[in-house]
Amino acid sequence: MLASRPGSATGRLPRRCGRATTLGVYRMGRSDPTTRLLGDDRAGSFWRATWTPDGPGTVHVRWRGDVVLDRQAWGPGGEWLLDRVPALVGDLDEPADIAAAHPAVGQAARNHPGLRLGASGTLYHELLPVIIAQRITSGEAVAQWYRLVRQLGRPAPGPDDSLRLPPDPAALVGRPAWWYHSLGIEAKRAEALREVARHADHIHRWADLPAIACCERLRLVRGVGVWTIGSTLGPALGDPDAFAIGDYHLKNSINWALAGRARGSDEEMVDLLAPYAGQRGRVVRLLLLDGHRAPAFGPRQRILPMRRW
Repeated sequence: MLASRPGSATGRLPRRCGRATTLGVYRMGRSDPTTRLLGDDRAGSFWRATWTPDGPGTVHVRWRGDVVLDRQAWGPGGEWLLDRVPALVGDLDEPADIAAAHPAVGQAARNHPGLRLGASGTLYHELLPVIIAQRITSGEAVAQWYRLVRQLGRPAPGPDDSLRLPPDPAALVGRPAWWYHSLGIEAKRAEALREVARHADHIHRWADLPAIACCERLRLVRGVGVWTIGSTLGPALGDPDAFAIGDYHLKNSINWALAGRARGSDEEMVDLLAPYAGQRGRVVRLLLLDGHRAPAFGPRQRILPMRRW
């Protein structure tokens, strides 16, 4: 099924609208089989295959500047995806005035005036790669997500034969924990993936809840902790206050940006972000976009893939 709607030029955003920047959070590395991002903030297109409450679907969005030129969708979930394109591309986001409390935040806000936070509504999809990224490097997570989707993801609806859907919940539940080991995914993360898949129907509905209520329900799912929730609620629900607590690098980067300390704790990060309550996720995104990273000390640690243990 093909569904198509013209774009809309209403509610124009600032000149530097950042469509590609907004949509980039939905891609798990450049090789993500479910998501393709082409072009840049000036002009480009976005493809995504995903699961919706109505079934599988693929959405394609094309833009130039701040105008969405057209949007198309395929599959049983196509109409559902089309209805959510304005939220996905950030048109429903309402940035707050957060520039005054710290010079670094003010500079980041001036350098990225068109930043918008999108909301995909596909909470099940967003959870899967974040769970895979628990306790491993980003490079490992990208490779494991690619292997999982290639193994279990079905071809996506629509004209692009190379796009694949995220694994069907039944496919994840139907594999025992030991099956995931050859992909580099140990039993603990495998069980978390299976648990999310068992509750997929509920998780689809939770995406329509306010962020606080959604957070409370996600805490009930085994294997989904504060880091996973903080990393997911922003992209899935567009929550401007969501950020990751327990991240190996983030606490150091925020401490470096706001306090000049190369190393810091999660508690210190939370204290530094307190003046921005309600918009802490937006502040974190702005600081990272502006290049704030804590300095690295010592040589890189050699990574031994789990499948070679």
